[in-house]
Amino acid sequence: MRFVFTLTMALALALGATLIQPTRASAEWINPALLNGAVGGGGFLQSAPAIPRRVVDYDTPYAPGTIVISHGERRLYLVQEGGKAIRYGVGVGRPGFGWRGSYRLTRTAEWPDWRPPAAMRRRQPELPVFMAGGPENPLGARALYIGNTLWRIHGSNEPHTIGQEVSSGCIRMTNEDVTHLYERVRVGARIVMTN
Repeated sequence: MRFVFTLTMALALALGATLIQPTRASAEWINPALLNGAVGGGGFLQSAPAIPRRVVDYDTPYAPGTIVISHGERRLYLVQEGGKAIRYGVGVGRPGFGWRGSYRLTRTAEWPDWRPPAAMRRRQPELPVFMAGGPENPLGARALYIGNTLWRIHGSNEPHTIGQEVSSGCIRMTNEDVTHLYERVRVGARIVMTN
């Protein structure tokens, strides 16, 4: 009898824990307006990133404040004084959608709206013509606009894609990391994409 009771309780606890697991939308991305400002750090909760942000030694010819994106490493470096950089994990363009070169940061936005380009909508007809900014928007919490291109450095509502070649050319970051970067860069900053 005791064995049956113990087994029943263990099964009930396991099943109950499974049934009350929060959804990705409620656990990782919470709009601060929904919580009356009860959430800090950009207005969302997010699980720990697979590629943690770090200050690293970084020997580079670029000036402090420059954003250097290494496509091959799938890392973004924000150059700092004294041979250091803040290193972030990023998702980059999938094969055929990568890019190289030097650009300037032309605009920034919080919880940006998204208008998928016509070429992207032809490849993915299920995409909307417009999506208002917010937790369900693929651009995430912040966006940094790269030159006069269609590319962005932006947050993501798919943090599991960080460290992969997944996008149509944009650079994806966790919402926490893109907010951290957003607070440290200014319009006009140089953005360099390397191999």
